[in-house]
Amino acid sequence: MTTHGPVMPIWSCGGCDLPWPCPTRKRELRAEYADAPVSLTLYLGSYLVQATEDMPWTPAGVLHRRFLGWTRQADRPTPAVQQRSTATVPAGPGREARPQAV
Repeated sequence: MTTHGPVMPIWSCGGCDLPWPCPTRKRELRAEYADAPVSLTLYLGSYLVQATEDMPWTPAGVLHRRFLGWTRQADRPTPAVQQRSTATVPAGPGREARPQAV
């Protein structure tokens, strides 16, 4: 059992007094949910909802990064960017057909 749990409603760490989740708790959570990253995100998402209710003055982006932004591991490949379609829209009334680039 960890001593690095959240102290609500200020959301500091009970073990080290840093903003929760602190670096120690993040390491613990990564190890605990190593084979279940979606479950980790859902778990932390529920805390994010509670934190937004307790700290309505904090910008949503700040809380998102704090609770969820760190869960994506840097060594995981990111999905490839989807390429734009090269399909053309048929010319309609009043529209001239443009040649398609090759």
